[in-house]
Amino acid sequence: MNNILNFIRGFCMALADSVPGVSGGTIAFLLGFYDKFIVSLDNLISGDKKEKKESIIFLIKIGTGWVVGFILAVLVLANLFETHIYKVSSLFLGFVLFSIPLICIEEKNVLKGKYRNIVFTIIGAILVVLLSIFNPSADVNVANLTIGSAIYIFITGAIAITAMVLPGISGSTLLLIFGLYLPIIGAIKEILHLNFAYLPSIIVFGIGVIVGVISIIKLVRMCLEKFRSQTIYCILGLMIGSLFSIIQGPTTLDIPKPAMDIHTFSIIFFVLGGVVIFGLQKLKTIMENKKK
Repeated sequence: MNNILNFIRGFCMALADSVPGVSGGTIAFLLGFYDKFIVSLDNLISGDKKEKKESIIFLIKIGTGWVVGFILAVLVLANLFETHIYKVSSLFLGFVLFSIPLICIEEKNVLKGKYRNIVFTIIGAILVVLLSIFNPSADVNVANLTIGSAIYIFITGAIAITAMVLPGISGSTLLLIFGLYLPIIGAIKEILHLNFAYLPSIIVFGIGVIVGVISIIKLVRMCLEKFRSQTIYCILGLMIGSLFSIIQGPTTLDIPKPAMDIHTFSIIFFVLGGVVIFGLQKLKTIMENKKK
């Protein structure tokens, strides 16, 4: 049963990581295994032999579900994102907005009475909004890799995985901001269809991801252990700021569309996003009850 539950956890993380909106870290947080996930990644890098073995076993279980979920998501996302951007964006808004109160409830003990740390929420929100306004997207041809585009893809991969690990703004949202979301998703889809012209770009992106994980994971673990209140407040700010990024998402498409407004917003998909988030919270409760 534990193997099945970890497969489901990884599967849900992959669905979140593959779309702009909620990070896989947020899903791990909502499902109650975020701290174990971070500790396992850290132990995999610098733990002793026993810790590395335990971490490998746990991460393989999570990783199996993640790979299956990500492949399934990629096979349908590229077209869906282009053709139904406003409905998808409304869904993402629901994901983020309904996640915020759940995280507040989950972390109420470290948030309550420490309201001066709200400054970290403001900093987190401003950071994401500025990234969205600055929008450093570039016209990157992932099928024909150049030195300049390779550096850009590498750096973006390192930054994006940082966001995917944190339960706040998603790495996919950052890829969207940097203009690489559709190119990377499209490249992975082409490779799955055995078109290996895109493989060099994905390898460079993957190396950036590995470097990003190694660089950030110790910092994240230290912040959660020693500065948890400030970190959670900052995470909430990142999530609040990501709402603006999602609204601006259509402007970053290959053929830009207007930012989402009240007329293009879909209340049905927004509510559906909330249903999914509360469903994941219910799944967490079921998992905890099975452990008792």
